Amino acid sequence: MQGKTVVVTGATSGIGEVAAVELARRGARIVFVARNPLRRDRTLTRLSVANDKAKHAAYLADLSRLSEMKRVAGEIAAAEPRIDVLVNNAGTLFAARETTPDGLEMTFATNHMAYFVVTNLLLDRLKATPGARIVSTSSDAHKTGKLNFDDLQSEKSFSGFRAYGTSKLCNILFTRELARRLAGTGVTANCLHPGFVATGFADNNDGLMGFVFGIAKKLAAITPEDGAKTILYLASSPEVAGQSGGYYTKCAPATPSAAAQNDADAKRLWEISAKIAGVG
Repeated sequence: MQGKTVVVTGATSGIGEVAAVELARRGARIVFVARNPLRRDRTLTRLSVANDKAKHAAYLADLSRLSEMKRVAGEIAAAEPRIDVLVNNAGTLFAARETTPDGLEMTFATNHMAYFVVTNLLLDRLKATPGARIVSTSSDAHKTGKLNFDDLQSEKSFSGFRAYGTSKLCNILFTRELARRLAGTGVTANCLHPGFVATGFADNNDGLMGFVFGIAKKLAAITPEDGAKTILYLASSPEVAGQSGGYYTKCAPATPSAAAQNDADAKRLWEISAKIAGVG
């Protein structure tokens, strides 16, 4: 990773921060998106300790808003002539249905649309970089999701767990269609299940959801260091050079659900997402 530029969303905590710091330690220059100024500064400090020779860069943005997704991606594209790796990792989960100023359900907006918009607006920089890679964090929770094109914003029925699972299903379908569209460009796109990781994820929820996640993290979760391993593998390993459209877990190819392998749904989701965002 020496001298390479890596763009990371969701880099100020959990597996995203672990991956960013480790990639910096291996020689990469990190460009990341943060929502919180204090967390931004803390992560910048950790990156500088890991690699004080690189001029790491940070951008502030709320990746639940289409205007912010477009603004920050545009700023990064303007500043970076080439990008070696894009890591889409920003994600969240909500117990109750919330909507963004764009009228999108918050989980769908943050977990899927941010991947879609940021990736599309950085594609020219990725295509300009030989062997560039796109790595997107999904989850085995996709198996609990159900893609209802008549209710993508969960207006008719909402469950926090189901909305999260559906957003992770969207991540895999997005990756499949992206890989198809990138065929022949030299840019690869893969996604992954990091495992159930003990981080601050879902700590924004109280009540039953907060309780369930709190107990699960104590009993079954792996460390952020272990959770970041597959991100690091897909971002840097020569073993996956040229491999595209895959779903990985524990640094190995895995088979997602049948719904996640539906190429017709992947194409339709792309077309709807492009219409929502006005990009792609």
